[in-house]
Amino acid sequence: MRYFFFLLITISSCSTGGKVTPTDSWATLKNEAGQIGKEEWRPMLKYVADLHEKSTHPATYPFDYEWEEIGPGYVYGPAFGHWDIVHQIIDVLPSYPTHALHQLVNDVKNQEPNGLLPGSIWMIGGEDVPNMSIKRDKVDWSKNDAGHPPVWVVAVQDYIELTGDKQVLKIFFTPLVRQITWFENARKAEGEGFFYNDILIKKWESGIDQGIRFDDVDMGAWACIDATSHVYLMYKMASLWAKELGLENTYFERREKELLRFIQKDLYSAKEGMFYDIWAIKDERLKQTAFENMWPLVVGAATKEQADRFIDDYLLNPDVFFTEHPISTVGVNDPKFEQRMWRGPAWNSMTYWAARGCLNYGRKDAAMKIIEKALDATAKKFTETGTIWEFYHSLGGNQEEVQRKPHTEYNVPCKDYLGHNPVIAMARLYELAKQPTKVNN
Repeated sequence: MRYFFFLLITISSCSTGGKVTPTDSWATLKNEAGQIGKEEWRPMLKYVADLHEKSTHPATYPFDYEWEEIGPGYVYGPAFGHWDIVHQIIDVLPSYPTHALHQLVNDVKNQEPNGLLPGSIWMIGGEDVPNMSIKRDKVDWSKNDAGHPPVWVVAVQDYIELTGDKQVLKIFFTPLVRQITWFENARKAEGEGFFYNDILIKKWESGIDQGIRFDDVDMGAWACIDATSHVYLMYKMASLWAKELGLENTYFERREKELLRFIQKDLYSAKEGMFYDIWAIKDERLKQTAFENMWPLVVGAATKEQADRFIDDYLLNPDVFFTEHPISTVGVNDPKFEQRMWRGPAWNSMTYWAARGCLNYGRKDAAMKIIEKALDATAKKFTETGTIWEFYHSLGGNQEEVQRKPHTEYNVPCKDYLGHNPVIAMARLYELAKQPTKVNN
């Protein structure tokens, strides 16, 4: 992943005369949004920059710092966390690193004694909706049965690489070790690997509500490709951070290597060139083309050969994930593809992770194609509708045709939704991908 971090610092340096010295304010973010990427994207980017500021509230329980909600258009009222806040953090870097750091501290502050990090923290507010009961008069969150994808470690490492401030590891190393412990105790799969409780009780802690991978699964705590990749990432960061702190890292390094081997060998089908959950490896009838299969690329667990094949055969294939608005959350060629929630539409946050995965393996060509097509589509919808959407029609159709959750009062994507729209960060990736690769003689 250090290839990406080098590129991040390079683009930051270009805008500050060769030195990473961010001005650190909303004004800087808005200024960046007005200069980065293609000109036709900038009205949408500036709208999102404004939305970040509008979504930020003064410090209050249970946070020590100002906190940024998922977005004012979120139908279930003000909320903080899950992996939404990580996307928001990455979006404001490098223009406002202090705010980004504050959100990271807010995110780990309420870790449970057993190491669980809360999923969504529901804040006071919301509206009265028939049969929904979402108006809240107290802060609340699940403290025992639902965590969230631990991609916050990426945002911490981005912050460190950008600012050079390794002192923050004293804040984040212990929560990381405790969360690893929680995963080992509560989410360890049978044999090797890790699972999300979607497979058991459908609490959607994977962040993929009603994802197709769990439609026909009733076999217990088996290894999920996303959870296993995410825990591999945590061990990878724990090993790196322990070294930085002068601490013993032998155990972290050993588990990192064990999970790397497991992902590359046991969660990979050489026949299809595709990563899968362990149950799909064991039973071909359960193989499905879900975007979650890309996580080994994002965390750097795939081999170069595996990554290139995945990128060329799937991420850049219009019959799979490279839709009119990439990437579709389910391959177009999958029988379960539809324009509903995580079952076919495009989420810009996942497009962002796909592009980072491409950059991890030196595939700037792929990253640029994916980002450019996605932001072109997002900007077009912004021009048509005047808002930023929770997720998008992956084939470029009408947003009103996209279903959210048909069994609820809210069956269209949310408007003014920040948590899955790191579009400023995506524009930065576009700039990175455009830069010529230096060849050392």
